[in-house]
Amino acid sequence: MSTSSLKQTEQASDSFKNYEDDRQAPSQETLYTTSNGVPMPHPYETQRVGENGPLLLQDFHLIDLLSHFDRERIPERVVHAKGSGAHGVFKTTHALDDLCSADLFSKVGNECPLTVRFSTVGGESGSHDCARDPRGFSVKFRTTEGNWDLVANNTPVFFLRDPAKFPHFIHTQKRDPSSHLTHADDSTMFWDYLSQNPESAHQVMILMGDRGIPDGYRHMHGYYGHTLKLVNKKGEWVYAQFHMKSKQGTKFITQADSHSKSPDYAQKDLYEAIERGDCPSWTLEVQTMTPKEAEELWEKQKINVFDLTHVWPQKQFPRRMIGEFTLNENAKNYFAEVEQVAFNPSHLIPGLEPSADPVLQSRLFSYPDTHRHRVGVNYQQLPVNATRCPMRTGNFQRDGSMAFFNQGSRPNYLSSIEPIQFKERTVDLDRTHGHFAGNAVTFLSEVRPEDFNAPRALWEKVWDEPARERFIGNISGHMANCREPEIIKREIGILREVSNDLATRLEKATGIKGYDGISELRFNGTHNGMTKDKNLRNANGMSGKVAFSATDNNGAPVKGTHKMDVVEGKANGVNGVNGSAH
Repeated sequence: MSTSSLKQTEQASDSFKNYEDDRQAPSQETLYTTSNGVPMPHPYETQRVGENGPLLLQDFHLIDLLSHFDRERIPERVVHAKGSGAHGVFKTTHALDDLCSADLFSKVGNECPLTVRFSTVGGESGSHDCARDPRGFSVKFRTTEGNWDLVANNTPVFFLRDPAKFPHFIHTQKRDPSSHLTHADDSTMFWDYLSQNPESAHQVMILMGDRGIPDGYRHMHGYYGHTLKLVNKKGEWVYAQFHMKSKQGTKFITQADSHSKSPDYAQKDLYEAIERGDCPSWTLEVQTMTPKEAEELWEKQKINVFDLTHVWPQKQFPRRMIGEFTLNENAKNYFAEVEQVAFNPSHLIPGLEPSADPVLQSRLFSYPDTHRHRVGVNYQQLPVNATRCPMRTGNFQRDGSMAFFNQGSRPNYLSSIEPIQFKERTVDLDRTHGHFAGNAVTFLSEVRPEDFNAPRALWEKVWDEPARERFIGNISGHMANCREPEIIKREIGILREVSNDLATRLEKATGIKGYDGISELRFNGTHNGMTKDKNLRNANGMSGKVAFSATDNNGAPVKGTHKMDVVEGKANGVNGVNGSAH
């Protein structure tokens, strides 16, 4: 190394060096040192007693090297462990200021940097990219008002709508606790859960259909799935569903072709596309609905905006364009920028608020709780998670493991001696969320005929005949690894409520005669609202004599849910779909 380059290296490597400077620096500009900055002549040297004696405990270089190596891994994500990510930029192309007060959406041309992480859901960090599995699609928008995390999937619905089911469901997506086998060899747990929770039918069909294995991450859409609230500067609000549409279009991989792909197929495809300048893009679009429309949607069509297994009809509630984002930069360091990136549905900016969707409500807690355990209590100080607000931010969170920005000598309480600054509230939370009132109740959803409308439309109207044939091949092949025929009989009975044609084909493919629907079945996970036998209605065989946890509205907003001034538009001047009268 030359004297001039060594001098530059010494200047750039002091203990307060900038993160981005370090991220971009090539190896040629660095000098090898121990973790405490002491230069070493060679990384392979050790200290020992004599030429052939034991090692010395005083050899800090070796001890430092080995002890750090022993701790290089953090716990992998319980779900979404296998993933890929990249950085990019979002640009507003159509202002949304009539519905949302967020500065990012206030005018055309507003931009912000972002990070996206794609993932499979059930597999481990070393699992196959082409597994038949939903895909995670999470976006961290670094806005001037703080970070907004849009934590989505590539499917518009999910397997469940009752939040307490989530840990149980995910356990069935993992390895068998005894045999340690995955679904590739034993799918019994998988189908056991689904056959006891029939509200999963729509997601099962999507998973076992063509969208079950997208052709890499570039060729798939993203759906928030949950309902949010958009609040404008007047305090008026509407319900909203966000969509991210791939500008590359969608493609899928067949079950047969998936076996020919490398385990890191999607990672390679995304990384190499960005490296060659073929940067993928998505549009950001939104469906909206007034509170009154939400009530009417349940009363007239039995579609529940708080139900993660239901979809909003797009002809009735068309998507409205907001903007688009492009991924144009790969991570310099995968661990620092993809493995440690942490997304949180409760990271919302002014103008975006959660709805009463119970699964969303549970995720508001669960995600940050996971990050504090997996990465550390100060995970938001990591550069990939940190905000990029124009103001100097401060709060009263201090200390904890790996506190780097610990806010100096500033008071760690609300001080009158050295007061922190405040910004006036821009969203009236009482007005936005204050329309709920009621007693504490126990609640478990009930399967009903309306739960099969959307999957029936998928089978009869959306798929063509080749798609139906591929679905039967995919699902029957997966069922072949189930050890219990009774489980398959139940699942065929559930799918018969979608279509008798579907069930009949599946019976032929599996060689198992299924039940004639679900009217004679009891479920351990869900109340059965489609049985005429009162002894079969209660989940888990409970009598319900003391209390019955199903409700007439199945958790949906009904007439009277929202305050009259909200429903009639006095506090919500937006009439109709997407803010336009109809």
